[in-house]
Amino acid sequence: MADIKKSFPLPSSIAVVPGTEAAQAAYPYYTQFVPEDDERFWFYNSMHFPEPMHHFDMVTAEAAYCALGAFNTRVHVLPTTKGIDHRIINGRVYIGGVAVTDPVEIAERQILFQQRAFYYYEHWERLYDQWKVKMKVLIAEAQALPAVELPDWEPIETTHSGKGVAANHALIDIYRKQLEGYFRMWQHHFEFLLLGYGAYLTFFDFCKRAFPEISDQTVSRMVAGMEAEIFRPDEEVRRLARCAVELDVDSVFQEGMSVDEALDALDRAGNKGKAWLEELETSRNPWFNVNVGDGFYHYHRSWNDDLSMPLSALPGYIAKVRAGESIDRPVDQLIRERETLVADYRELLDSDEDRATYDQLITLAHLVFPYVEGHKFYCEHWYTNLFFNKIREFGALLAANGFFAEEADVFYLTHYELESAIIDLSLAWSSGSKPLGPKRWPAIVAERKQAIAAWAQNRVPPALGAVPDVIDDPAIVMLWGITRETLDSWLNGDDEGDSNELKGFAASSGVVEGLARVVTSAAEIGTLRQGEILVCQVTNPSWAPIFQKIAAAVSDIGGSMSHMAIVAREYGLPAVVGTGSATQRIRTGQRIRVDGGRGVVTILDAERVPEDA
Repeated sequence: MADIKKSFPLPSSIAVVPGTEAAQAAYPYYTQFVPEDDERFWFYNSMHFPEPMHHFDMVTAEAAYCALGAFNTRVHVLPTTKGIDHRIINGRVYIGGVAVTDPVEIAERQILFQQRAFYYYEHWERLYDQWKVKMKVLIAEAQALPAVELPDWEPIETTHSGKGVAANHALIDIYRKQLEGYFRMWQHHFEFLLLGYGAYLTFFDFCKRAFPEISDQTVSRMVAGMEAEIFRPDEEVRRLARCAVELDVDSVFQEGMSVDEALDALDRAGNKGKAWLEELETSRNPWFNVNVGDGFYHYHRSWNDDLSMPLSALPGYIAKVRAGESIDRPVDQLIRERETLVADYRELLDSDEDRATYDQLITLAHLVFPYVEGHKFYCEHWYTNLFFNKIREFGALLAANGFFAEEADVFYLTHYELESAIIDLSLAWSSGSKPLGPKRWPAIVAERKQAIAAWAQNRVPPALGAVPDVIDDPAIVMLWGITRETLDSWLNGDDEGDSNELKGFAASSGVVEGLARVVTSAAEIGTLRQGEILVCQVTNPSWAPIFQKIAAAVSDIGGSMSHMAIVAREYGLPAVVGTGSATQRIRTGQRIRVDGGRGVVTILDAERVPEDA
């Protein structure tokens, strides 16, 4: 039973920002709050959706939660939790879990779960290899889709070959195939993910019972030192830094240099520059198919679309190579540390039965955990980049036919509206008349642009509804860092505003003092300077190249097993996650101390330090 004395605002009490009512109503009806939602608890999913959502981009939540719920509820049949409902208000995505509380239903689901999940655990390597094949086939299908175009005349081959299909049919066929592929990708994404977390959580629960004093971070360090594809893009950047030094073109890469300036300088460097550019092409395919966000926004472009991120990391890596310092991720050190921890805690167990269980659980965790990060490269990055770029092609075609001014305006339409616009254009092309879209969409796009801008300036509550007595979904605790204590701190935020300390999850050990750099979006990553402490809402593995530049990291959202926490440990970077309000409480230029072992951030300066200090 929820504590009615403590409550966040009810969903029904949240007003739509004046002037944006039409843009709010344009989101699908099943994403709008309804009166009965007041009876549930919701929290703002700022981990995955930290910025207001364009209308088309909401397909990322829709496809993801369709798949997550299906595998939780119907496929693997998790005993105590089903799927996640999502709603959107003022461009912000709120989510609410669906718990299973009936003991009879839990018992029934437990039997089904053991039959299904245990099969995956027993055949993990074979099934995961099979999964990679499926993903590569799906990617190849997306790459093979034809270009989006409507010619003035069908090629003569259409008639001479008896093809029997005109270009306007191909247009809608391409769109539907790309949309189907995107939904299928998310099904593949969740085939293994919850099982990967489940294996770790089972080991985590065992350790908490067997070793009551053990910290969350210590348990997480027992699975550190993984090899996963999501780390490969940064490894390629480091390889390119070494190549630059070996080819004697390292002086080309200067802090603040634009991509065009760097490429022009390499062209002028003759054969050595050409040799480095050939190495760059080797890295780009496929490893630069990683975007600067987490795969949920169309404007978080891939490294291949915008080389700024990888090239901006090169000066720092090159300086370390010149100085004879290692630029490798400290995998060997992490593995030695984890083996020592695993052995030391094993010796504390009293019985052979406990030791056997411990051995079984840690072995399984080591087997499955690389998937938790590795899958992201194929799903949220490589395939998602192909998906959004194909939608851009439709945007370009519609813009050329007057539906709106710019290619990117297509993302202000929902995926249903985009299909209707494609059909409108297809009908006009086939009949020889003018489409009606140019009279409809420009005003709507302008209205929604204004709404997105207004929502970006609007602060939203971190949660909605009555606070639960307990937060017993381990994924919510470990991924989002939401506990009863977190919720209490959110509720009492005004009372704690004068404190110079922020508490969060101890993500990665180490104590560092330095100047803060508050980064509120991926577009601001380039403002980071050497040795600063990154303060952000959330980060993701594709930001790894900046980890060699910063001294520590702090986030608003995230638990001990969030992506930011995992990556920080893998790079040996002190980090505190899940502070709730770091980006609001800390200002760029302030001196702060990050204690990643205790999960505490201390603001040492009362006032902001000037930018040029």
